[in-house]
Amino acid sequence: MRRGFINKVAVTPANVPDSKGLKHICPDSGMVVGDKAYSERPAQEVIARKGCHSGAILKNNMKRKNKDKDRWLSSIRMPFEGVFAHQSKTARYRGLVKIQFQAFLQAIAFNFSLLVRIKGPPLVGATS
Repeated sequence: MRRGFINKVAVTPANVPDSKGLKHICPDSGMVVGDKAYSERPAQEVIARKGCHSGAILKNNMKRKNKDKDRWLSSIRMPFEGVFAHQSKTARYRGLVKIQFQAFLQAIAFNFSLLVRIKGPPLVGATS
């Protein structure tokens, strides 16, 4: 995650909010940093169940809102938002399985291009 590699990919239908799709990609430990959609109850329950710490930015009407903490969380989140900015927002295919495959291939292509940019070590078993 430190370099911005994509570890998990999940696609949900457009009528499913991000907070409910979190269960597919939530890590087993660490901190989940996200926007205001992840401050809702379904996402908070998934984060707690997985043993993670919530780094979601709280909505303005929440009593626990801390603007300094949210500013800090935004600065942490900012480099990784660029990962999603490079992804295509259009679906080339129809059907959830085909779109999931498209997203998976886009993630692989992004990770390989990132390896080239950071001059990562050669892949194990690769020949020149």
